[in-house]
Amino acid sequence: MPATDSALEAVRLIVVMGVSGAGKSTVGSALADKIGVSFIDADHLHPKANVEKMRGGKPLADEDRWPWLERVAQAMVNAADQNGRVVCACSSLRYAYRAFLRQKAGEAICFVLLNGDKSTIARRQADRPGHFMPAALLDSQFATLEPFQADECALTMDVEMELAEIVEKIAKSIG
Repeated sequence: MPATDSALEAVRLIVVMGVSGAGKSTVGSALADKIGVSFIDADHLHPKANVEKMRGGKPLADEDRWPWLERVAQAMVNAADQNGRVVCACSSLRYAYRAFLRQKAGEAICFVLLNGDKSTIARRQADRPGHFMPAALLDSQFATLEPFQADECALTMDVEMELAEIVEKIAKSIG
């Protein structure tokens, strides 16, 4: 559901989400710079075993994700406690993962979905040689992505827009 302006302005934790290759890290970092807050790339918080599993072409199972997501939630809260707000790039594809992040953080999170069609994302993935998430897992990413639910603070941005336009729209929405 689209959040109201006042609800968005009160949120300290902002998660830029989407499938691999959607631009989470690029948009998240640029947004954090624009609004003057810390940026966390959740990919850097994965345990080595998770990275190796994905690099090997195997999607993560939920039991791989829960400890990682708990670490992500704690890192976001810690950064927001120090700086007032934080932007985090984290796939957060399923509703259960987003609910888990909110529960572990103990506060509201604004999720910003970077939305694009599979061919656009596949083209972007091809431009990232050496990334641990192989393009072969793109189908599983799209299959896992679940729509926002009524209890979520959420925005959706089209990845076809220019980076500056996406960042500006998000920054304006969150105040």
